[in-house]
Amino acid sequence: MRFKNLDLNLLVALDTLIRVRNVSRAAEEVFITQSAMSNALGRLRSYFDDPLLIQVGRSMELSPLAASLEQPLRDIIVRIEAAVVSTPSFIPEETSRSINFVVSEYTLNTLMPAFLQKTALLAPGLKINFKPQQNYPHVLLEQGEADLLIAPSVFCSASHPTQVLFQDPLCCVVSAETELENGKLTEATFLSSGHVTMQPPNGGESYATRVCDQLGIKIRVDVTTYSFVSLPLLVRGTDRIAIVQKSLASQMVALGGIKIAEPPVALPPLEQSIQWHSYRSRDPAILWIREQINEAAGILRHNPEMRL
Repeated sequence: MRFKNLDLNLLVALDTLIRVRNVSRAAEEVFITQSAMSNALGRLRSYFDDPLLIQVGRSMELSPLAASLEQPLRDIIVRIEAAVVSTPSFIPEETSRSINFVVSEYTLNTLMPAFLQKTALLAPGLKINFKPQQNYPHVLLEQGEADLLIAPSVFCSASHPTQVLFQDPLCCVVSAETELENGKLTEATFLSSGHVTMQPPNGGESYATRVCDQLGIKIRVDVTTYSFVSLPLLVRGTDRIAIVQKSLASQMVALGGIKIAEPPVALPPLEQSIQWHSYRSRDPAILWIREQINEAAGILRHNPEMRL
C-alpha cells in the first residue's frame, strides 16, 4: 500500500532502523534478511532524499531529518500496534496474550506475588514480562515497549491515564540492637547516623530520596545500593538507617536482625499508581489485568500493617 508514493511497509523498517541504529539488528527484529533491510534503507533514502542513518566510526547516527521523524513515527506505530493487538473481547482462560510491565523491585516483592497467584488460576496461558523501572518510565509506554507501568504517582506522566492503587507509609529500618525511645528514632540520631539508600540502576532517584530532598532533610549517605530488597538487610549489625516502604520492611523483619522504627519527621507515604497508554484504554485485556491488579492492591490498602 502506498501513501503519497511511499510504500507504507517501509515505515516499520524506518521505525526499527531509527530505534536500533543498526541494519543487521533491525533486520533480525522484523524477521527479514540483512540485504532486504539494506534495500529498504536505500529506498527510504531515495524517497526522503536524505541519508537518514549516517555511519560514524563503528556506529550509526541519525540525520537531523531522521531525528525529527523518530517520535511522530513511533506514535504512528504504537497506534497501529494498539489497534492490531486489541481484540473486541478477552477470554482470560483462553488467552495466550503477552503483557509487558515496567515495575520496580519493590513492586515485584509486594504487589506482584498476589497478582500472579490470581492470574495463574484465571488466565493460565497469559504471559507476563517484567521490565525494570527507569528514569522517565512512561517513555516505555509511549515507545510501545510496555503495556502497563506501576510506579509512584509522582513518576507517572500527565499525558496518559493513571489509577492510584494504594499508599504505603515510609518507615525507618535499623539493626535489632539499636536503642529507640518509644519505638521512634530521635531527630538527632536520624540526622547524625549514616544511611543506606537505593540508587536506581537506570538513573533517576528513589521516592525516599526525593521526599527527603523536597523536605530539605539532609541525611548522611554512607552506602548506596541498586536493590530495594537489600536495604533492610544492609543495616543489620550496624548503626545505620534505611528509609523503606512499610510493606517491604514488614517482610524483611521476619528474616531477623532488624526492626522497624518510626521516623522522627513526618514523611509523606508512597502513593503507588498504575498507568497505561491512552491508546490502550479500551483494550479489554488491559482492562481485565487492571482489575486483577486493583484486587491484589486491595490486600495492601485494607491491611493496616501493610503485610502481604
